[in-house]
Amino acid sequence: MIHLDQVTKQFGSVTAVNNLTLDVKAGEFFGFLGPNGAGKTTTIKMMTGLFAPTSGTISIGGFDIVRNPLEAKSAIGYIPDQPFLYEKLTGREYLHFSAGLFKVPHEVAVDRIDELSEILEVGTWIDRRVEEYSQGMRQRITIAAALVHDPRILVIDEPMVGLDPRSAFLVKNIFVRKAKEGAAIFMSTHSLYIAEEICDTVGIIKDGKLILKDRVDAIHNLSRTGDGRLESVFLELTQ
Repeated sequence: MIHLDQVTKQFGSVTAVNNLTLDVKAGEFFGFLGPNGAGKTTTIKMMTGLFAPTSGTISIGGFDIVRNPLEAKSAIGYIPDQPFLYEKLTGREYLHFSAGLFKVPHEVAVDRIDELSEILEVGTWIDRRVEEYSQGMRQRITIAAALVHDPRILVIDEPMVGLDPRSAFLVKNIFVRKAKEGAAIFMSTHSLYIAEEICDTVGIIKDGKLILKDRVDAIHNLSRTGDGRLESVFLELTQ
């Protein structure tokens, strides 16, 4: 579903991502980990078509993101680290706007918006203007907008920023549910305990290079401290 082949991104003399190759299959929940400046967000921006790779290829749902951007992007539900919503729209209006961008039929959009509002416990906030929303409610609406067209692929950048425990619980559950339904999920996060809890596989990037990719249960055996924690492995590899 997601395939990066020898992808490099340079900004002048700086190499942000260096010869990155990885795959995420249908139904796989992949956690993308790394310290600040490692190249995580740059990778996501290339995957979603916001940046063009300097070299290498990126295939999303079987489509090259550079050669066939519309087809590739139609398969993606993208959740950025900083939600951007139109302040004067209600949540429902914004979700209908998002559904329209992906050409979701109106009748289908109505049902999906109701379903997502219930799952994410948006409640009566769905008909209030976005300008009244808390950070957590903005994030819930952003996630609903990414899911309203029932994407086969989710690309997520730091989804838990600013969420209260209840919101984080709901968000984790909906991501796990999508993976079980067969979606490929690529999630960048600094929250190692969340990656350890819900991801099937993780990759660790450092200085633009992928230094490890494996199943979470296999990575537990790599810690030199013997405590079996992903955090220990991460710190040992990135220090």
